[in-house]
Amino acid sequence: MATGDRVRTFIQGFDEKLGGGIPERSIVLLCGEPGTMKSTLAFNVLYHNAMRESRNGVFVTLEQSRDGLSHHLRQMALDPKDVEDHVSIVDLGMIRKNLTSTQDSWFEIFRMYASNLKRTLGFDLLVIEWIRDLDATVFMVQELSTPQDAYGRHGEEFLADGIIAVKMQAVDDANIQRRIRCVKLRSTAHSPNFYTLIYQNGLFQVTRVLGD
Repeated sequence: MATGDRVRTFIQGFDEKLGGGIPERSIVLLCGEPGTMKSTLAFNVLYHNAMRESRNGVFVTLEQSRDGLSHHLRQMALDPKDVEDHVSIVDLGMIRKNLTSTQDSWFEIFRMYASNLKRTLGFDLLVIEWIRDLDATVFMVQELSTPQDAYGRHGEEFLADGIIAVKMQAVDDANIQRRIRCVKLRSTAHSPNFYTLIYQNGLFQVTRVLGD
């Protein structure tokens, strides 16, 4: 991170809270409960960095199928076809589900696969669950069962350079808000506060928390 370059999240109003964005080659844990739009947020980073700065990215899915994820993203006005020259979606779910050996061997297989992707696709941004030695900025998507869950199940919160947390917050008996905060981000004087996260017309933005 010697250059001081930053990767923007393209969440309007949030990059300013992060000192301009994520320091390049950081590993960032993006975590939250179901329904907090974690996958959409992660692809939003790839999509807009490809569209606006021609950065190459890879989204590795271990749970959703490639077709299912692509359909979801099209519904969210983030059509993968718009950026197919720069962003690849790789479905490793079947490999993971059919693997019968140990977790350590799975991580080694994934490390080798990701290294091959780096050589062939030359990506700058990677969305997956973990990995450090690829000379890329990595976003690890982690689902939490409840807001009280630890940010990582296997110590990821200590290994990660940054943690961005998303949660659902009841503001009254009928209304729920999505909220986002940067828990930590090395080499950055960032705001630790929660912000209301709004998604509209294919764009994310944050505002000050709107009541409780």
